[in-house]
Amino acid sequence: MKKLEADIFKFLNELSHNNHRDWMAAHKKTYLANEKLLKSFYSEVQEGLNRFDKIDKIKVFRINRDIRFSKDKTPYNIHRSAGFSRLGKERRGSYYLRIESGNKSRIGGGFFGPEPKDLRRIRAEFSSDSTEIRSILNNPAFAKAYGGFQTQDAVKTAPKGFSKDDPNIDLIRLKSFVVSHSFTDTEVLSSDFCEKVIEYYKLLLPYFNYMSDVLTTDANGESLLD
Repeated sequence: MKKLEADIFKFLNELSHNNHRDWMAAHKKTYLANEKLLKSFYSEVQEGLNRFDKIDKIKVFRINRDIRFSKDKTPYNIHRSAGFSRLGKERRGSYYLRIESGNKSRIGGGFFGPEPKDLRRIRAEFSSDSTEIRSILNNPAFAKAYGGFQTQDAVKTAPKGFSKDDPNIDLIRLKSFVVSHSFTDTEVLSSDFCEKVIEYYKLLLPYFNYMSDVLTTDANGESLLD
């Protein structure tokens, strides 16, 4: 399996202290060498995912930041990230990988900021019957790896059309449905990091399949796919 090199962290750490175009231009050769290694690693992750899922494509996020509407005008991200989209309309959800120095690397997956129609459908399902989603979240292996949904992105009381007294309001309040797992720099540079990533991703499959069923059927269970 492809092993990541410490130079990737060294470059990103130095970039965090020299986040300007002149420095990047002077270190372009190192940046390109790291990108080549990272893309090879992403390809191995995709191969691993395809052992149990079907992946459509890899999206490598640009190192350039979109600063048009940001107060922070530093031009570059100080991490490298990629996403792995599942194949077909019937498979919803995507896998995420972020490499960042300082023990900040992480993987994750789920549904970040779903469009209003999908968000309403998810909330309605949770309100109607949360048995299956709670079973997935409470699975010991899943809970140990991910700990549950990130909750910082949630409405304060209850979304329109839902009661704050709904027994599933803890889930209904959420605006995104994402889980993540962090890695130390030492873990990222280990020879078995790719396999560890695949193992954690595999734990997401029941969750993705459940959410795919929800988002491709109406409240009566009828398919919404063409």
